[in-house]
Amino acid sequence: MVIRVKARYEDKVLKPLRDIKLREGEEVEIEVRRPPVDEFHGRLKIDEKTADEIIDMEL
Repeated sequence: MVIRVKARYEDKVLKPLRDIKLREGEEVEIEVRRPPVDEFHGRLKIDEKTADEIIDMEL
């Protein structure tokens, strides 16, 4: 099963921004990526909400 979800790093813990329906104690594999918009910092003049909408668009 593959679940893609954004998470926030707080107090040395990754916290999913939505429920991911895992059992207590279940182990998972995590791949960490920073949002692509971070790579364009200072090069692209759009707000974060618009950038997220562009990133989430299906091609």
